[in-house]
Amino acid sequence: MRIAVTGSIATDHLMVFPGSFASQLLADSLDKVSLSFLVEQLDIRRGGVAANIAFGLGRLGGRPLLVGAVGPDFAEYRLWLEAHGVDTSWVHVSASKHTARFLCTTDDYQNQIASFYAGAMSEARRIELRPIAEGTGGLDLVLISPNDPAAMLRHTEECRTHGYRFAADPSQQLATLGRADTRALVDGATWLFTNEYESELLLSTTRWTKEQVLGRVGAWVTTLGENGVRIDSAIAPTVTVGVAPDRGKVDPTGVGDGFRAGFLSGLAAGLSTERSAQMGCLLATLVLEARGGQEYELDADTFLKRLDEAYGPVAAREAEPVVRSIRQPSEDNYVRGYD
Repeated sequence: MRIAVTGSIATDHLMVFPGSFASQLLADSLDKVSLSFLVEQLDIRRGGVAANIAFGLGRLGGRPLLVGAVGPDFAEYRLWLEAHGVDTSWVHVSASKHTARFLCTTDDYQNQIASFYAGAMSEARRIELRPIAEGTGGLDLVLISPNDPAAMLRHTEECRTHGYRFAADPSQQLATLGRADTRALVDGATWLFTNEYESELLLSTTRWTKEQVLGRVGAWVTTLGENGVRIDSAIAPTVTVGVAPDRGKVDPTGVGDGFRAGFLSGLAAGLSTERSAQMGCLLATLVLEARGGQEYELDADTFLKRLDEAYGPVAAREAEPVVRSIRQPSEDNYVRGYD
């Protein structure tokens, strides 16, 4: 399956605050907040929703097409992604703007305060999908993840016009989109991805009922944090999958991206919705155990063992052909990290 992943490509600046954000907030003074948090740790990592998802797909043996906009500072990041199986040929490089930056502080309770500088991402609206489809022999699925809103709308409309199957993942951009635009992003999607809060926000913004949404998409995938994932469809029974147990929470950044990568990898290999969701949940846990959305350890034997422990031997056996395709690049072929 040829999957094009559209969306943000960014550098993550991840900080840790040793305490609780909530303890610093005064309920009767929230209209004049002025806070500075002294952090004890800073990690600079490669990130961006589309890049994280494409990285996971590449690690699991795929060859996803990454579609987004970056700055001229992207050279080392490109080498990293290519070494891990991501086709970056269709990434637009801005002549004047830096690659997007995500600045996020996480407290001891996994709460996060973040800012996002769009930078070159604002030029993603210039990217046309049709030349990509024609240059690669066609697109089996286009994932439309958080990006410049105009780019998201353009890609969605192109998919409808040219008949490309697409998955809608509006995520963080739901907070900035109006009713008409949100409806346009969702209508006709083969897969719709949200977390639990975003699902309520989507219903509120569109003024559609859950049943109306399900009548417009193939299936609605809702991640539920520590409660796993639920997949609803108007034509099939609801599928629920619990989380894969973690061995120590480190950083939640990119966990949802990991789920999407594992889930789509399973679907691309012909696994059932349930098995694909189990793969997604385990990859999400591996992301949670590392700092940054692309720093997790991944090898076939360990993945299968943990899949067996979490979901049973049948799940591991059915997923094994996919898992055995895990890509392990040579240390000589990429730059390890920024720090």
